[in-house]
Amino acid sequence: MPTLATGTSISNGAGATAARARGFTLIEIMVVVVIIGVVSAAFILQFSGGRRDEQLEREAQKLDALFDYVREQAELQTRDYGFRINETGYSFVVFDVLANQWRLVEEDEALRARQFPEGLQPMVVVEGRKIVLDEKKKEIEDFAPTIMVFANGDLSSFEMTLQREGGGESARIYSDEQTNIRLLLPGEIEAEKYPPVRAARAK
Repeated sequence: MPTLATGTSISNGAGATAARARGFTLIEIMVVVVIIGVVSAAFILQFSGGRRDEQLEREAQKLDALFDYVREQAELQTRDYGFRINETGYSFVVFDVLANQWRLVEEDEALRARQFPEGLQPMVVVEGRKIVLDEKKKEIEDFAPTIMVFANGDLSSFEMTLQREGGGESARIYSDEQTNIRLLLPGEIEAEKYPPVRAARAK
C-alpha cells in the first residue's frame, strides 16, 4: 500500500472521499424526511377544510348585527319592519302607514339591499315552514316581508342557514323561545337552553 513520507496511507483518505461521494449521511436523510413531513402537513391542512371559512363567518355576523339594529329601529320609531330574502340576496322593508303598504328602507343606508357572496346558499324556515327562495322574485308590488320585525321588538319565529355550496360549512341565525336572536358560527355547538326553530314543526 503506498504511503506518504509522513507514513500516512493514501488509500484511507481516498476511501473517505469516495464514501462521501456515494450518498447522504443518515442525519441528512432524516432532516429531509422531517422537512417533507412538515410541508405535507401544512398542505393537507390548507386544502382539506382545516382553514376557517372567514367569508361565511363575516356574512353570518353581518346578518346577526343587522337583525339587532333593525329591532332597535323598530322600537325607537314604533314602526313595523320586515326582512326579505331570495337566493341571491336580501333587503329590509318598512310598513308605510300613510300609503298603507310595505316599501324598501331607502332612508337608512345600513338597511340597504345586499347580495350574498358567491358560493353561499341561504335556507330559511319561518314559523316552522321552509320558505321557497326564488331568485326571480325581485319586483313584488307589496314588498311583503319574509320575516316580520314588529314595533314592540318582537319578531317572527325563524331559522336561517347560510351554507357553502357543495355541502360545506354552515352558519345559523335563529330566534329562541324568548324571541332573542342567536348566532351559531361553523363548528359552534348550541346550548340546550336555546333550542332552534326546527323545520320538523311544519304541519
